[in-house]
Amino acid sequence: MERWVEETLHGSHRVRLKADRVLFDSETEHQQLIIVENGDYGRVMMLDGIVQLTTRDEFVYHEMMAHVPLFAHGKARKALVVGGGDGGVLREVLKHPEVKTATLCEIDRGVIDLCRQHFPDVSAGAYDDARTRIVIADGTKFVHETDERFDVIMVDSTDPVGPGAVLFTKEFYTDCQRALSPGGILVTQNGLPFLQASELKQSVSYFRDLFADAFCYLATTPSYFGGPMSYGWATDNKDLRQHKVKKIARRYAKAGAFPTRYWRPDVHVAAFALPTYVRELVET
Repeated sequence: MERWVEETLHGSHRVRLKADRVLFDSETEHQQLIIVENGDYGRVMMLDGIVQLTTRDEFVYHEMMAHVPLFAHGKARKALVVGGGDGGVLREVLKHPEVKTATLCEIDRGVIDLCRQHFPDVSAGAYDDARTRIVIADGTKFVHETDERFDVIMVDSTDPVGPGAVLFTKEFYTDCQRALSPGGILVTQNGLPFLQASELKQSVSYFRDLFADAFCYLATTPSYFGGPMSYGWATDNKDLRQHKVKKIARRYAKAGAFPTRYWRPDVHVAAFALPTYVRELVET
């Protein structure tokens, strides 16, 4: 008998994926997690009924969350990933030789353990890199209490459902602002602006109260059904969003021009060119 799994994120439509094989279907300490194999998307992980990653297209999200802020900053030594227990963003962060320490703060150790087992190519050794520090903790509590300062903070969260909801509050963003080094960059997962407009609009309005530059950029991940994904952008250095392709290309070459499948210098710059309906969300 065929089994299909259903994404239930949106109120007025749902998407089903055929589960050719179910590898895991149970509760972790914090959320419902299911891992299946699918003919189009490869191995798929869903948390609380929402697709988090697939092996076929994970490179899009992970490259764009890591490389855009790190190459825009240009001198990041300390990076923090909040969430991101699959290890994909961490993997991309560690491709930057100037990064000396990369802290991964994940609330659910079960996600890390299951991803080590079922998605080893996503983390690709990142958990065990000498520069990596893994902290099992609530991300809001960690950034509220830490005395460390980070050059780039990347919030690789689930959607604002369940344990991920607190990562979309003004209180959390305020603590992130405090935990950034001068001129640091905060990047957040902010959903699909076509279907989750209020989520992006609210986050950027909070950024505007806290930072000199509040904006977003876009990338399209096929398994995030409903249009391009938005990444919130916040920093006190307005120049970091204005780099030209040649400058990003020089930084990429200096970093070793490591292989990428989605991010590239011209895509980096173009990601900030927003369609009118998205620009209206972040500018009003």
